Amino acid sequence: MVYAVNTGVVEHNSLAGIKAAFQTPIKKSMATIGSERLPEFMEALSRASIKFTTRCLIEWQLHTMVRPSEAAMAEWSEIDFESKVWILPAEKMKMSKSHKVPLTPSTLRILELMKPVSGHRQYIFPADREPRSHTNPQTANAAIKRMGFKGELVAHGLRSLASTILNETKQFDSELIEVALAHQEKNEIRAAYNRAEYVENRREVMSWWSDYINKAKVATSV
Repeated sequence: MVYAVNTGVVEHNSLAGIKAAFQTPIKKSMATIGSERLPEFMEALSRASIKFTTRCLIEWQLHTMVRPSEAAMAEWSEIDFESKVWILPAEKMKMSKSHKVPLTPSTLRILELMKPVSGHRQYIFPADREPRSHTNPQTANAAIKRMGFKGELVAHGLRSLASTILNETKQFDSELIEVALAHQEKNEIRAAYNRAEYVENRREVMSWWSDYINKAKVATSV
């Protein structure tokens, strides 16, 4: 309509101010659970009647703090076993920027468990009906619902859980945590100059988080 006015097609924009007729959308955070319920979640995951690949997928996402789609589409070719890093290409990332995830003993163990299942294929977590493709990004969500967390937790909420716990420890610089979550730098000028990925610094963060998860898992068996 603005173009039409500027080119003389119409005399005035009858849609000017139309957005005032609509309510501003309310942004809702992804459903997640409190840190005190992580042991409960880990116990439910260990007992859940779900496929082995799905169980490994959920643990992989929890440990690596990536988004559900990024976890579901993980490829063996992206894993640098020598450097112990998972390199996600820019085209798979929400911010269109490549992301490196330092791998811990726990995440490497998940890969070892998946090797007999998909080590000869492209994707680490293959689809059940079409092994040559990756599992559906909604697979984790469906499993979490069946585990009894419907309305309380979604797969993406695992990232919020990790962020909350890591920030509450006050052991790590908040910037390191933000980089680990592959969040976009809100300060555009700072983002343009600060391209450091802090891979080695983040190894400590990832190791601490994996240990925290493992302790929560052990707590369920005590």
